[in-house]
Amino acid sequence: MLSPHEFATLMLVKAAPDQIDLNREELDTLLEQQLVALEQLASGDQRPRVTCNGDSVLQAIARKR
Repeated sequence: MLSPHEFATLMLVKAAPDQIDLNREELDTLLEQQLVALEQLASGDQRPRVTCNGDSVLQAIARKR
């Protein structure tokens, strides 16, 4: 189960991936659970993106509201 901070980070990755600090502790958990992946950009930088599993979690949360 994800913590509230991990859920919030997952939502932020979906909405504004360029605004995520890659050193966030919550991001490590999301990467481990394969809800987020790091995408390699042409510039050499990395950007987080929500995986299919992560998107499923977000959709499930949206249905519960």
